[in-house]
Amino acid sequence: MIKKKILILSFFVACLVMVPSLIYSAQSTDVRQGTVIVPLSTGLIGSGNSTKTFYLDIPIGVTSSAIKSGTLKYSGNNSVVGVITLENGKIKLTLKGNVKDETFPVMGKDGAFEDSFISVPGNSIWRYADGRRWQINDYKDNQGINVSYNVNATDYSTPSETPPTRTVMTKSDPANPSVATWYRQDQTQVPYSSVVQSSIKLNPQALVGDKGTVSVKNGMFIITYTVPSAKKRPEEVSESFGKGGHAKGWLYYVTLPYYFDATAKVTSYSYAGTVNFDYTLPTEPTLTGTVTLNKPNPNPTKLGDKDEPVQISLMGQLQGYNDASNIDEWVFYAKEKDRNNTLKTKKESAKTFNVSTLFDFEIKKSSVTGEHFTQEYALTVLVRFKKPIVTKNGTITSLEQPLQISAGVYKNNPTVTFPPPPTNPTTPEGKPPIARISAPRYVKAGDDTLISGAASYDPDGYINIYVWENSGAQGEIGNASKGYVWYTPEQVGQTFPIALTVVDNENQTGSTSREITVTEPKPSAGLAIEGTLKQNRKTTLFNRSQSPTRFPLVSSKTRVTITAVSGGTNADIKYSGTLSDFENKDVLFKKPGKYKATIYVENTLGYSDSSEITFDIVPDEVPYNYFTLPGVVYRSPDFGNKAVVSLDDISYSSDKDVIGRRLWEYRYDSNNDGSFEGEKWVIFSNENADRLNLELSEVGKYEVRLTVFEEFGQPTIDEFVTEADRKSTNSDGQKLSSRVVEVKNRAPEVDWSW
Repeated sequence: MIKKKILILSFFVACLVMVPSLIYSAQSTDVRQGTVIVPLSTGLIGSGNSTKTFYLDIPIGVTSSAIKSGTLKYSGNNSVVGVITLENGKIKLTLKGNVKDETFPVMGKDGAFEDSFISVPGNSIWRYADGRRWQINDYKDNQGINVSYNVNATDYSTPSETPPTRTVMTKSDPANPSVATWYRQDQTQVPYSSVVQSSIKLNPQALVGDKGTVSVKNGMFIITYTVPSAKKRPEEVSESFGKGGHAKGWLYYVTLPYYFDATAKVTSYSYAGTVNFDYTLPTEPTLTGTVTLNKPNPNPTKLGDKDEPVQISLMGQLQGYNDASNIDEWVFYAKEKDRNNTLKTKKESAKTFNVSTLFDFEIKKSSVTGEHFTQEYALTVLVRFKKPIVTKNGTITSLEQPLQISAGVYKNNPTVTFPPPPTNPTTPEGKPPIARISAPRYVKAGDDTLISGAASYDPDGYINIYVWENSGAQGEIGNASKGYVWYTPEQVGQTFPIALTVVDNENQTGSTSREITVTEPKPSAGLAIEGTLKQNRKTTLFNRSQSPTRFPLVSSKTRVTITAVSGGTNADIKYSGTLSDFENKDVLFKKPGKYKATIYVENTLGYSDSSEITFDIVPDEVPYNYFTLPGVVYRSPDFGNKAVVSLDDISYSSDKDVIGRRLWEYRYDSNNDGSFEGEKWVIFSNENADRLNLELSEVGKYEVRLTVFEEFGQPTIDEFVTEADRKSTNSDGQKLSSRVVEVKNRAPEVDWSW
């Protein structure tokens, strides 16, 4: 009777010992939860932002095929429109924006946030035929009229070279606020329709290069300054003044920058939140491809006067496989769909699990015959292996993933047939058209400059004809709404007018003009660095230098240097080839620190410029190492009188690298003296196992050690890194008591009842 009860109790104890193993087995179905963040977007203006579609990148280590169907769920304050789906390797999510009505100050600028409007008012100063008298033109703001008076020369030459010094006044009309680009303080653009008209005020700034005062009266600038001023240009004297002899005229002018202040009332939209999902970890080699359209942006985009560039980013990601040395090559294919003659191929020999490349195409303007055009592209990512890999479905030597994406353009310029002008015209009853010119205030000599009147409009009809006057400019706009002009180096320092007259369908006209000042044709040197700014990762240095269109950069004279400022040395900067001339150059930094890149460029006219950028390379952090195990386990006859220790690793990389390998070891306190010093370590797992069981036979204490090895989570340049550059750490920093397990025998239970 006693033996029978002992057996029953032993079976019950064995069941209790087995319970943890059953639980861990249930958790080891390799189902995990992933989260992606919806980019925080606030202050989006316009009805077009009332809903927004996001294409969210799937986290590294997760493939779209591994995401379990039906588990995609949005968490946040926005409302989901439609269904969350997977598209081209990304999570597609459409949200309804959260509405916010607000009032805030805005500034009206001449294009870019940094650009003020420029007015160049002045007064005509004419020298009489005798060469010794001057006519001074002035403005009387209290009367609102122009006046003139004569003064005698004060120098002793004939003809007199400089008019006598006088304080004069002039006026200037500002631009129409409707042509301004309106900005918030954070440089976010605001549509003119949101600006409160009654709040618009002129904000004049200090005169450039001249002393004087500026005030605003009746919507005009009133400028008081001294002539002769710093700037002048020849001016034709009037017929009534009297020509001949020493008669000559100049316009002495000042440069007045200004902008508008106002208040805007807008409805803005905001977005935030996360998308959660369940996914399964791949157990065999799995290839995922991701395709992104870099250009055009936005897509579709309005077709201009040239072919539209298309740039596609293609990335391959290999998961469920950790033998990078067996990767033979990566191959990327891209073509216009159904057009094999457009096929482009790129190869990479990188021994990494993530590789990306770029493809450039063009949408030919000549191929766009309708109002809308969409070009589809077929793409493929392929990875080949040196040695065949055995999978549950057979042996493979390569993996490939087909993808597709499309780019589009639109014209939105319907052709209108205008009726011929009437033979017996009558007095028009409608409103005249409003002419508007969009053009930069300053242009570099030799730079093709877009002059546009496309913003012109007719309040009650349509514009029929555009008539341009662009004397001094090279190139003709003709009767088009816009076109390109340029100026020669000999015109540097001069100011030229651009005038536009528009004619509407009732033959009414509207006119406006602007001035363009020609500056030196200097190039602009520029560098940018992109990529993961971390040691032993690939960064890319981009040459952003520009030069006027007709005086390009001389590539042989471009000089680029990269130097260490602090932390690292110049020997820690690695790249292939030279830094003489490039559009982009891949660079790797072996040590963290501050570095500086400089560039010198020169164009065909001999003008030069230089620039530099300073950037920080952050250190590659060692992974965080921590695992859990029970403090005491018991030997069980159901496991061959062994104790089963359940181990769970919760190590991770704090800087978005991945754990590529886990080395598990243990050592036994063989003499039971409470110390593990001198005991031999035994390896029991050298695979990338984050959850496993350790079976132990002997009673006593065991110390477990885990060493984790990182694999780069970002692209690198393989020729400059070694295995030693991969960070690793062991669990020696973990508290000893949390790394020790004690194996015991479970004492039998005896029932003395009869």
